[in-house]
Amino acid sequence: MPPPLARFVRCTALALAVALPLAVAPAAVADPADDAALVARYAPVVRLVQPDSCGGGQPYIPTDVSLLFDEPTVALRGPWDHDDLIKVAPSASDLGGGLYEYHLDFPGHALSPGCDYITWSRRINLGQRPVVYAHVVTEPGYPGRLALQYWMFYVFNDWNNLHEGDWEMIQLNFDAADSAAALQTQPSEVGYSQHEGAEKAAWGDPKLERAGTHPVVYPADGSHANFYGQALYLGASGSQGVGCDDTRDASLVLHPGVQTIPSDPGQATAQFPWIAFEGRWGERQPAFFNGPTGPNLKTQWTHPFTWAKEWRDRSYAVPAGGALGTGTTDFFCGAMSRGSVLLWRAVDNPAPTIAVVLGTLILVAWLLSRARWRPAAPRRMARRRAWGQVLSASARMYVRSPRLLLGIGVLLLPLSFVITLLQALVLSAGSLFGVEVAGEAGGTFVMIAVVIGTALTLLGFGLVQAATVRAMVEIDQGREVRPLAAYRMALDCVGPLLAALVVAVAVATLLAATFFLIPVAVWLAVRWSLIAPVVELERLRPRAALRRSSHLVKGHWFKVGSLTIVSAAIALLAGPLLGTALILLTDLPLALLNVVAGIVYTLTMPFVALTTAYVYFDCRVRDALAEPEPLELPAELELG
Repeated sequence: MPPPLARFVRCTALALAVALPLAVAPAAVADPADDAALVARYAPVVRLVQPDSCGGGQPYIPTDVSLLFDEPTVALRGPWDHDDLIKVAPSASDLGGGLYEYHLDFPGHALSPGCDYITWSRRINLGQRPVVYAHVVTEPGYPGRLALQYWMFYVFNDWNNLHEGDWEMIQLNFDAADSAAALQTQPSEVGYSQHEGAEKAAWGDPKLERAGTHPVVYPADGSHANFYGQALYLGASGSQGVGCDDTRDASLVLHPGVQTIPSDPGQATAQFPWIAFEGRWGERQPAFFNGPTGPNLKTQWTHPFTWAKEWRDRSYAVPAGGALGTGTTDFFCGAMSRGSVLLWRAVDNPAPTIAVVLGTLILVAWLLSRARWRPAAPRRMARRRAWGQVLSASARMYVRSPRLLLGIGVLLLPLSFVITLLQALVLSAGSLFGVEVAGEAGGTFVMIAVVIGTALTLLGFGLVQAATVRAMVEIDQGREVRPLAAYRMALDCVGPLLAALVVAVAVATLLAATFFLIPVAVWLAVRWSLIAPVVELERLRPRAALRRSSHLVKGHWFKVGSLTIVSAAIALLAGPLLGTALILLTDLPLALLNVVAGIVYTLTMPFVALTTAYVYFDCRVRDALAEPEPLELPAELELG
């Protein structure tokens, strides 16, 4: 054998001699005593809101799932369409077989819960201590890190997405390789589950309340989403919608018992057979009303640090005091709740919903058939037009001058970027100045951001209106005009226009922010919807423009309002409908589809501006015919 080859063989044999024992060596096994000590040290304190409904008393509490087994009111059902009954009073070992897409069924109907579930929860938990399930876990790819999880099971989720069964959890992250090392340090961060995500806090964060080493968690009433304090939070989820998570008046303090599920899968299923269950912990229902899967099927069960990368920094609370008052808060949360109830009923009994939708469509079709659509006659703007003629004239003008109107609409694209930037600055203002903006203070910042976005959008639309009506005058007089020229002409009156728009937007926004006065805000918004053409074509000062717009709309409020709403609905729905079609027909990423929908929205807004321009001329002609001395216009703006 040649010397180089001999050396290679000897080196390879030596490497294998060293590596093989390491390869077959068993993985390090966690010391159960260290795990138990770590779990006991950081076991959470749970503070719950006690309900006023269903006779008051005990709320849903973290339940020992062993109470579900061998319980004659619980059934195990199959995964088939007819939900075949497999067994009444299933045992924990019954669930240990996996049973993919089987489900447990509790007494009651998820979409018509009444007091059934809370009564049942109180019955099975009577005399029993609340329980949380601890799980100590590491993740490949994150050496030197350890996660400690506490899982809580509730028998029912009474929020927007009603469903039987609810698993929630909190997670503590350690910069430690095992429990023994974790006992020598403290957590680096904590995450509390909230709907589909979680909110994080550093161990020394002021918002994290602790009882010694025990984190205090505030599950929201009904939803059981976990929060760091007592407030009325804005809860949001991509699949579950928007609502209010209430942790106020959390007067029931619990110190649940802790049961530790071993990290080793074999030991875990031996001690807790149900942890292998691959079905659902609750009744089968459509979409997000379905019972949830268990901890073992959640990302964080085996990939805690991958999941932790998605934790949010803060939650936002609904401002419950100050100028808005608690009545406004209750109105907002009540509106969200009533909307959810309508959705539950639609899913539970679709026949009435289908009948209402069909009835509405028939009524709309009948009303549209009664409207006069022809002749559309987009030219000669200064004339009276019927309701349908206004929309058809706007559509024909848009088709005839697409470059002009699309060019005018493009202004809203950079404006939307500016709005997004300003809102981001507002939401990060607290951290920039070292102020915590979570909780109710965070909710106030969210409201400020929404107000800024709404106000700037309305101001931008006012400029689009002004440029559009000036362009239409030029076209009507046979002159060619380009988008920049239309904006230059509109800027002649930009001072009075912006002043009038600021007043109108400020008043309408403040009224709408109270929720109770939204009808008044809508009424005023319609009365002032002609401000832009009034300022541009009649050269009035701000206060006079507000009065003039109100005067023109007077007696025609429903026509003006309905045309504005219908045209705006067309513009607002075009983007989402196109986005939905692209989702169904293409494989484009969702982020790109959102951009496409946003572009479509900004480019269809000139159609709304066109509609209001035609409405303005219709109202002005009617007013001129009614007035003995019509208002005189500047000579360059007189229409033929």
